[in-house]
Amino acid sequence: MTNATTGIRRGLLAAAVDEPVLGRDEERELARRAEAGDADAAGRLIASHLRFVIKIARRYRGSGLPMSDLIQEGTVGLIRAVRRFNPDRGVRLSTYAMWWIRSAIQDHVMHSWSLVRMGTTNAQKAMILRLRQMTAELIGGAEGLSDEITARLAKSFGATANEVATLARRLAGGDWSLDQPMAGPDGDQRTWMDCLTSDAPTPEQAVAEASERRFVSEIVGKALAMLPPREQLVIRKRYFEDVRQTFEAIGRELGVSKDRVRQLETRALAKLRELLQPALAGNRS
Repeated sequence: MTNATTGIRRGLLAAAVDEPVLGRDEERELARRAEAGDADAAGRLIASHLRFVIKIARRYRGSGLPMSDLIQEGTVGLIRAVRRFNPDRGVRLSTYAMWWIRSAIQDHVMHSWSLVRMGTTNAQKAMILRLRQMTAELIGGAEGLSDEITARLAKSFGATANEVATLARRLAGGDWSLDQPMAGPDGDQRTWMDCLTSDAPTPEQAVAEASERRFVSEIVGKALAMLPPREQLVIRKRYFEDVRQTFEAIGRELGVSKDRVRQLETRALAKLRELLQPALAGNRS
């Protein structure tokens, strides 16, 4: 571990220890300020919850990855949680953020092991983590998994024995290069890449998709123009800008409360659905 990496890790540990635990009311107030765009409030929420990142990251020390990497990825998950956290739902940030932190670390571990995504659901990822640990410890590799162990793993993760055995073989076998030569039917040397089918749309599909996008864009624009100015502004700020504006930020611009902005959005969306349904239904038919 380099001196720089060690320094980063120690800095994170020190920040986690020094930052006090937030009370419920203080956390709610900081979350509301962060939702309104206060970077200092978001920073305090992140710093006060780094101890949870470190605690969760320690569970993955057996993955073979540096703790500094695991903490870094967990912090990314924490930042995402802070951005999406709703303080009005009565849930503490630590409870909400735990799932984001764990998901970010698991994704990093998975991607570090293989370029091929072998699991998509949390249950599949957890099974792969356990399988890799077990196959690494067994002398016989994937073939060393007994029928009893396979059956128990399958029961624990809601999978079939065949799925467990297949995943174990894939984990033990490692990644294959698509540029690796393979013997062709006529003796010609081709690569696995040559045998892959293209996911790109055909020219006909591309033209049809472009035409449909233009049609949808036109009717959405016409329907939006039929809304009152304030409802148009709310919809554009919420759905047509790169950074989605909060109800509170839009309320400040309009001079109304965030609850009023939420009502305007609900009413505008209902009108848009009513206006767009006949046109979209006619296009599908």
